[in-house]
Amino acid sequence: MSYQRGWQALNLEMPDRIPHTEYVSNPDWVKHLTGLDPRDPEKAAAANLALIREWDYDLRWMTMAPPNQPRMTHMGTAVWSEGYEVIDNRECPFESVEDVLSFDPVEAIGLMDHEALVEHYSRNWRAAQEQTPTCVVPGGYYNTVFTWNIMTFGWDLFLEAAATDEQRFDEVLEGFFELSMATFRAQAECGCKVFICHDDIVWSSGAVFRPEWYREHIFPRYRRLWQPLKDAGIIVLFCSDGDFTEFIDDLAQCGADGFIFEPLTDLAYMVDRYGQEKVIIGNVDCRVLMTGDREAIRAEVKRCTDLGRDCPGYFYAVGNHIPYNIPVESIAIYAEAIREFGVRG
Repeated sequence: MSYQRGWQALNLEMPDRIPHTEYVSNPDWVKHLTGLDPRDPEKAAAANLALIREWDYDLRWMTMAPPNQPRMTHMGTAVWSEGYEVIDNRECPFESVEDVLSFDPVEAIGLMDHEALVEHYSRNWRAAQEQTPTCVVPGGYYNTVFTWNIMTFGWDLFLEAAATDEQRFDEVLEGFFELSMATFRAQAECGCKVFICHDDIVWSSGAVFRPEWYREHIFPRYRRLWQPLKDAGIIVLFCSDGDFTEFIDDLAQCGADGFIFEPLTDLAYMVDRYGQEKVIIGNVDCRVLMTGDREAIRAEVKRCTDLGRDCPGYFYAVGNHIPYNIPVESIAIYAEAIREFGVRG
């Protein structure tokens, strides 16, 4: 059973085949596999749930937010589907670096009652697990520490404020940390057994700030945020876009039980250092799928298989997403390859 495979891998128990998860916004593939067209608003939710069942996911990628969480500015949006138009009239309420440095996240956004948050997350997590009982459904949070700044201030003011007055900006980070801690504590009681901590801490080229900045301002907060989850016996998976190879060891030392990552992060390094002791999810490159070259796609799956096969917690995933411009035929080749190569024994 798929749930069983996912749970075995999350607990480093080496299932009989390599499990998988995916992040898909390719309506043609969804329709091909499920018969439902996600472009139809009345069928979209059912189509995306059907995809999880029909493609036999072992883990569903999911995060949850509190009901009072705002997004204060348009942080930039990629185009995920043909004909999609980005419409976001949100205007950033911050006009200067001083506005950012004077911002008190807790005062501006507010902390919800703990019991109310637990009830909110418990209800949402249970509903998601009931929707897709054939795979493991995690809890999770998207904003964490770093991403809060992108969504609140936008990149320009975030970078400028952090560089202008490091100490005052650390006070802003502490406010975002307190907001996140309320969610982490509540989700530690919501019933989930696995938690995805998402935070886009790097770019495709690597670190945004000097490494020491992360080690002073970000990673110690991860240790504090993850402690309630660890105390509850919940598996913590860290997830980020971009290339965070240089921070893999830092994140492991913070207590991450596993990693979800794009092809930019070095799978070989991850496997060499943590292949027997961490969950490892992803690294198949959608840019290879985009070519439509059957042998190249199979070679890409084999690359990941050769590295991940002996790792008990390895999951297949197209790490940088399966967007609308990947040919259905390419996805079918990939799906066939992971079925073929993923058998252990």
